[in-house]
Amino acid sequence: MTEISQAAGSGFHCGFVAIVGRPNVGKSTLLNRLIGQKISIVSRKAQTTRHRVTGVLTEDDHQFVFVDTPGFQTKHVSAMNRAMNRSVTHALNDVDVILFVIEVDRFGPADREVMRVLPESVPVVLVINKVDWLADKGRLLPFIATVAKEREFAAIIPVSAEKGANCDELLKACTPMLPEQDAIFGPDDITDRSERFLAAEFIREKLFRLLGEELPYGLAVEVEKFELDGPVRRIFAAIIVDRASHKAMVIGKQGAKLKRIGTDARIELEKLFGGPVYLELWVKVKGGWADDERALKSLGFE
Repeated sequence: MTEISQAAGSGFHCGFVAIVGRPNVGKSTLLNRLIGQKISIVSRKAQTTRHRVTGVLTEDDHQFVFVDTPGFQTKHVSAMNRAMNRSVTHALNDVDVILFVIEVDRFGPADREVMRVLPESVPVVLVINKVDWLADKGRLLPFIATVAKEREFAAIIPVSAEKGANCDELLKACTPMLPEQDAIFGPDDITDRSERFLAAEFIREKLFRLLGEELPYGLAVEVEKFELDGPVRRIFAAIIVDRASHKAMVIGKQGAKLKRIGTDARIELEKLFGGPVYLELWVKVKGGWADDERALKSLGFE
């Protein structure tokens, strides 16, 4: 990368950009696409993202510090869901731009509930995601016109986070909205999250993908030990389930399910960390953990 000019008045823009929206609109996919590397886990299930994840994109004339937030919850009332909503509202307090992500041809009460918490003092860019899913492209402009009536947006950008379509235009539109100031992170930084945190998240992603529809919402991952042994990262993690009956579901027949989860997670972690990983998993039962404030704090919820 060429040296970044950061002197005052140099035209270098740097700032925080919150990515918000209801669950399952593609916020994490958008973050990963924009920074060019997977750091935020994704699945088709709601509530995949439970914590704020910061991703950093640095180029010659700008540095974006993206904050990927949990989907704003309107239907659930557990302590975990309240913590997730606090994470969203806290993320909006000190950012320079907000990317409000919705799905193309779909705008309803849950989207309006998110829009209600967006501050008037921060520029809001409407990001219409999944445009590649729209069979009749003639529906796009009328849909944009309809949503544009809901509030004043600094820009409206249709994108496909999955395919990468129009993501460069999104960055180009947002750059002038960021303040002119020095870079906050180094040119090669991609996140402020620790390797320990990322390991727990990538394990949880495999649980979401390999288990049934109901179980993932009653589980969490806690990395109990993370060691560097030369080039090897040795990771020991507990999968926390809410009920004793769930333990067998995670382990599977003769341990096959747990072994598959561990193998898939290890392969992705080796790609992420660029080196060998030893991963050991086991299952613990902690009834009611999602409503236990102390348990949530130990798992990294704010």
